[in-house]
Amino acid sequence: MKKVGIYEAKTHFTKWIDQVAEGETLIITRHGKPVAIMNSYEPADKTDLKQVKNELRHLRKEKTLKGQSVRQMIEEGRR
Repeated sequence: MKKVGIYEAKTHFTKWIDQVAEGETLIITRHGKPVAIMNSYEPADKTDLKQVKNELRHLRKEKTLKGQSVRQMIEEGRR
């Protein structure tokens, strides 16, 4: 991890972005005290839609509305 002052980070921003993109972590300091961390972006894994659909089906089997329709529950909540 490298430490860089705000002025240096601002002045050479492109240079530091390139290093961060290569995996370097950068701590940005103000008057020697850390104020921010720059690290590379790692996108989240894509969600498997089939798995989500199966989990929803499983949830629907476990949880019931106890004989009520959604409309009845909405009306009951309005009282």
